[in-house]
Amino acid sequence: MTPSLILGAAAAVFLILLAAERLFPLRERSRSFFARLAVNLFLSAFVFLVASRIVTPAALATAGWAATKPFGLLAFFPLPPLAQPVLGFLLMDLSFYYWHLANHRVHFLWRFHNVHHIDPDLDISTALRFHFCEILFSTAFRIVQVAAIGVSAWTYFVYEAAFQANTLFHHSNVRLPIGLERLLNRVLVTPRMHGIHHSAVENETNSDYAAVLSWWDRLHGTLRLNVPQSHITIGVPAYLDPADNTIWNCLTLPFRKQRDYWRLPDGTTTARDPAPLGPPKLLAD
Repeated sequence: MTPSLILGAAAAVFLILLAAERLFPLRERSRSFFARLAVNLFLSAFVFLVASRIVTPAALATAGWAATKPFGLLAFFPLPPLAQPVLGFLLMDLSFYYWHLANHRVHFLWRFHNVHHIDPDLDISTALRFHFCEILFSTAFRIVQVAAIGVSAWTYFVYEAAFQANTLFHHSNVRLPIGLERLLNRVLVTPRMHGIHHSAVENETNSDYAAVLSWWDRLHGTLRLNVPQSHITIGVPAYLDPADNTIWNCLTLPFRKQRDYWRLPDGTTTARDPAPLGPPKLLAD
């Protein structure tokens, strides 16, 4: 498995999900798809350059270094040959949960991660939309993550392929049959689950942090499934103006004075009492 193979597979998944969400949309769009697509693809070009030239080489170099020592958690536990990559995969996904959580809880990191969240619609193109500095910061995280766990280059590539595929999947605006999505959600992060994470309600955005396996939100008490998609406004309240989602504003947003994220321009909040929404399971709409 190589970076080019992962890229090719991701491109195929992207095209399949792009077609699927056009045929079976989960949420109605609030903005022009093609205008958003242009912005998101432009931002993703910087992301691709940083990821391919810095993040992936740094992670692989760290995996190679750890293998020669040996170094990392996996090196200290004698495990059967198949158990070691499985545990490595799980630890990679769990540690990414913590990294995503940090991007929401640490104000400096949130300045950059917010560029991803102010997208006023959520679909397959949002999966590619990040500020390139956020990806640059993730280089340090990847080095620590790979070294601390001690995964092999092969395990890293397998996890990266799963991570990229499920990131595209759970950002997509694809309406799955509710029975199928509930079944998948027992293991994976799914579109309805991640739609809640992109809600303009603060305590809904601050939930559902997992990337591949939904287990980590269940384990940490951050799982939230009982918000109907028709109740969700996508985005960040203070940045819902179309002018906030131009290419220039997205690139410069982290370096400007930040607004009160969770208040609308008129000063009101989008808080919602979760009690009337029913049991904690994925709802059908």
